[in-house]
Amino acid sequence: MEELQQFFSLFSDFTNPKKRVFVGYLFLSLLIALGWLVLIKRRSLKTALTRVFDRKVFFSKSALADYQIFIVNRLFIGFISPLMLSQMAIATSVYFFLHRLGWVEAGYFSSAPLWLAVSLFTFALFLADDFTKYLAHRWMHKWPVLWAIHKTHHSAETLTPITVYRVHPLEGILYGIRGVVTQGSVIPLFVFLFGDKVDLYTVLGANILVFFFHITGSNLRHSHIDIRYWRWLEHILISPAQHQVHHSIAVKHYDKNFGAALAIWDWLFGSLHLSDHEEDLEFGLLPSEKSSASNLAQIYTRPFVDIWLALWRPVRRVFRRIKGAGKSRSDHSTLQP
Repeated sequence: MEELQQFFSLFSDFTNPKKRVFVGYLFLSLLIALGWLVLIKRRSLKTALTRVFDRKVFFSKSALADYQIFIVNRLFIGFISPLMLSQMAIATSVYFFLHRLGWVEAGYFSSAPLWLAVSLFTFALFLADDFTKYLAHRWMHKWPVLWAIHKTHHSAETLTPITVYRVHPLEGILYGIRGVVTQGSVIPLFVFLFGDKVDLYTVLGANILVFFFHITGSNLRHSHIDIRYWRWLEHILISPAQHQVHHSIAVKHYDKNFGAALAIWDWLFGSLHLSDHEEDLEFGLLPSEKSSASNLAQIYTRPFVDIWLALWRPVRRVFRRIKGAGKSRSDHSTLQP
């Protein structure tokens, strides 16, 4: 019985409203996709259903690898999670640090209305979480060592809602630490300023803003249904089509649309790319990346090779410069009378 419970726990994200792949969110994403194809694209319901449940997508080698990675990573996270950095330790450190500041008192806003405290906390936690996701994602693309890890996600050649789990365990650890640090910093700050009024507006246990993000089709970001928003809205929110652009191998799409829910970070920092209207996108990695879309052994081991190469290359360049400088001095000395 215990083994059976452990098996079903692997799929607990599908029954957890705090997770993107909660069955309710998946069902709403299905309805949104069908509505888009039937009402906006003027497809028949039969054609729309065939498009949404495209066997070439859901049974591609890349997608089948996604399903296997989902299981392997769930097992890994279950093993490593007790060893993760403690949010409570960070929160406690931040809380006591704030008490040592002389220019602000504990409970400074404790007289604020309850609705204001809860609203500000709900919004601040969502904003901080989304911004740190943007930063981490951008760094994953900019720093060779982190790209060696993150390109596991970009090796997907077809996108399904399960592709969100197509991450190397090292990336899972890094993002887990990011979340712990973010929440462990925001929560004690609000408790220090607002006292016991700190609470979240939630729906089904999820932050109401996260809930809104998921019920408006967050799962379609990893899909073949290229839903676009109005241009003005794509400066504020990342549309499914914009995230698909992020996965594109086209040169003009490199390092674009790092945002998770909000596009404002990309807009502010120059990485925004509005969705394209006239072209089919190709996903995956270039052959030069030497990464597989479906070979699990390569998917899990190649990042370690690439990390070593990323670390060794600058060291090798330094050695070459030292060697070249030494040779230059030697040649120069032989020319002296």
